[in-house]
Amino acid sequence: MATTAKSTLFLSLTFLFFSLTSASSEPDILLTFKASIKDPMNYLSSWSHTSSSHYCNWTGLTCTTSLPLSVSSLNLQTLNLSGEISSSVCSLPNLQILNLAGNLFNLAIPLHLSQCRSLETLNLSNNLIWGPIPDQISQFGSLKMLDLSGNHVEGKIPESIGALKNLRELNLANNLLSGSVPEVFGNFTELRLLDLSQNSFLDSEIPTGIGNLENLENLLLQSSGFHGSIPESFVGLLGLAILDLSQNNLTGLVPQKLGLSLTNLVSFDVSQNILFGSFPNGICSNAKGLINLSLHTNLFNGSISNNSINECWNLERFQVQNNGFFGDFPNGLWSLPKIKLIRAENNGFSGEIPESISIAAQLEQVQIDNNSFTGTIPQGFGLVRSLYRFSASLNGFYGEIPPNFCDSPAMSIINLSHNSLSGRIPEPRKCGKLVSLSLADNSLVGEIPISLSELPVLTYLDLSNNNLTGPIPLELENLKLALFNVSFNRLSGSVPSSLISGLPASFLQGNPGLCGPGLPNSCSDGEPSPKMVGLSKFACALIFLALAVGILVLVIGVTEHDLMAAMDEKSAIGFGVFGRVHIVKLPSGELVAVKKIVNFGTQSSKALKAEIKTLAKIRHKNIIKILAQILGLQWGDRLRIAIGVAQGLAYLHKDYVPHILHRNVKSNNILLDVDFEPKLMDFGLDRIMGEAAFQSSLASESTFSCYLAPEHGYNKKASEQMDTYSFGVVLFELVTGRKAERTESENSSIDVVKWVRRKINISNGALQVLDPKISRSSQQEMLGAVEIALRCTSVVPEKRPPMAEVVRALQSLDSRTGFPNVEFSASDEFSVPV
Repeated sequence: MATTAKSTLFLSLTFLFFSLTSASSEPDILLTFKASIKDPMNYLSSWSHTSSSHYCNWTGLTCTTSLPLSVSSLNLQTLNLSGEISSSVCSLPNLQILNLAGNLFNLAIPLHLSQCRSLETLNLSNNLIWGPIPDQISQFGSLKMLDLSGNHVEGKIPESIGALKNLRELNLANNLLSGSVPEVFGNFTELRLLDLSQNSFLDSEIPTGIGNLENLENLLLQSSGFHGSIPESFVGLLGLAILDLSQNNLTGLVPQKLGLSLTNLVSFDVSQNILFGSFPNGICSNAKGLINLSLHTNLFNGSISNNSINECWNLERFQVQNNGFFGDFPNGLWSLPKIKLIRAENNGFSGEIPESISIAAQLEQVQIDNNSFTGTIPQGFGLVRSLYRFSASLNGFYGEIPPNFCDSPAMSIINLSHNSLSGRIPEPRKCGKLVSLSLADNSLVGEIPISLSELPVLTYLDLSNNNLTGPIPLELENLKLALFNVSFNRLSGSVPSSLISGLPASFLQGNPGLCGPGLPNSCSDGEPSPKMVGLSKFACALIFLALAVGILVLVIGVTEHDLMAAMDEKSAIGFGVFGRVHIVKLPSGELVAVKKIVNFGTQSSKALKAEIKTLAKIRHKNIIKILAQILGLQWGDRLRIAIGVAQGLAYLHKDYVPHILHRNVKSNNILLDVDFEPKLMDFGLDRIMGEAAFQSSLASESTFSCYLAPEHGYNKKASEQMDTYSFGVVLFELVTGRKAERTESENSSIDVVKWVRRKINISNGALQVLDPKISRSSQQEMLGAVEIALRCTSVVPEKRPPMAEVVRALQSLDSRTGFPNVEFSASDEFSVPV
């Protein structure tokens, strides 16, 4: 017994000694590896002999679970690392995973890592790896996963890559590969994923040998210059779940037996090719896992058999848009329990939507525009609670719109234009997230529902070319409509002034009974004319206005734009050598004289500012009091203000701990120092005042509601996206020279977001929204800022960029560091959706 105990103790001590000596060497190996790397953010600070924690707890390391402890995985993804990748890491005897993705390594493919004999996963994606794939790639024969995607790898794929027979994943996507793809891919019998997508310089047919890969689950070849036909051998891809051949130059027929063999298909995408012919009848027959069928933007000719859909019970996404399909649409699609997306626009499909659409409880999006569908819109359509887009324009639908057509609480876009619908427009009270409603070119009658004004984020409303009667509801002024088209109806009465502001007459024409500013009938009969202000009420005050400069320095509660709008011919009371004098009524009711100085002589702007500052100090009962001068800002100053505000918000959102939402971003809460450096104030007031008091104060400031994001009306939960929207409004102010909300007439006003969107929708260009007082040399930067502001004020919160991204985008516009050539065009969101 004693001998046995001693032997056990001896073996235990030996094992412990081996563990300690083995462990002590691995930190040295790791520190040698670290020495070759540049780590500007000091993410690897824990890699140190002086660290109090075990080296297995160092950043990015995972060790084996059994003794002796040894590094099995090194994951340094997205740490801003650069420098060299030392082969010293191969001295780690049990290293199986090396992940350096998302860094800045600028070097050729590091062949010396083939010395890592235990290495099974090598991920160098999204770096700056350059050069061709060398023939020596065959030295990585033990790899099971190789990811070089998102780099600058170029040239032909060598045949020697076929030696990597143990590969289960090979990802070469998004590189600069060229030439033809070798047939050796048939050697990868263990391969589960092959991704050659986003290699636009490839010029190759699809290797037929790929059809031999029975274990292949994901085949991604999109956007890579493949031509020729889809190989018949693809019927052998029995394990295939995702097939994406989209955006290539493929021609010919889809193999007729493909659907019968791909019984595990999850995703099928051959969009944007030149394929033609009838679609295989069995593409969905007995498919147990078809989830994404996407065939959009081809030149197919033929039809899809109803029988091919009957057993696709797991189908979630069906896309066949922009093809040449014709004949009855597969009716079974409408009632699949898991279907989420149906896209078939721009084809020749016929048929009706059945009432059984109500069974499609997960349906989110339907786009079947420009087909030959007929029948009525079914009642079952309104029972799908997840639906957020239904677009069926340019078809032959007829009958009345069902009363529950907008009952989905998720509904965002409805387009039923260019059909033969009749009856009245139902009251759309339940779809509080509706952004766009187009019912144009039908035969609808009755009045425009007042309940449309209760939809808080409705932005696009097109009811043109119908037989609507009655007035335009005044309540629609509550909406921030970027597009409002009611032309060619039988409407009558006065047009609410805020709706007509900035709209072309064409959006109201064809309604002889309408009247309002800019229309043939002005509605002005009997209205009192404005009275002239008498000199006896003139206050002894003078504001100097320098015409050579611009906006946004607030003076006694009034901006230059207030003054400019008021200084017309009627307000002018005198002329002098240096300019006109106008009488202007301030928002406070005070009357002031404003002198436009148009002749500075040799006086510089800086000297003028100094002189007026001196004169403004003079006080005497018989000397006129100079209140202020308005000196505006050129683009460089405005851009510096925008960047500063964006940086402040980005700091509150991400860098300060705990994170803070401002929740009250507006021009009045941005102070400028003498160098025009912006200072954000009033941030985090909700924490100080409490939520109830904060909301109450916001509600009392109705003047500033134009800074609030649209979702504020139905979602009181604060978010970073709400701050981003408010910043976008401020950025629009800086770019356009307009106040956030500007009075257009005595009873109406329009906010700057609505004004910009309308201008862009009308002209499909942004030049006309730029402040004309800014030099044309700054137009390119200003157009870039417009695009940023449009993204910030997206009606969909998820599409607004984080403030850190806004900062980078604005900094890229600075001419001092160079800026990109921005060619602005309205995105889908700011044009009429189809």
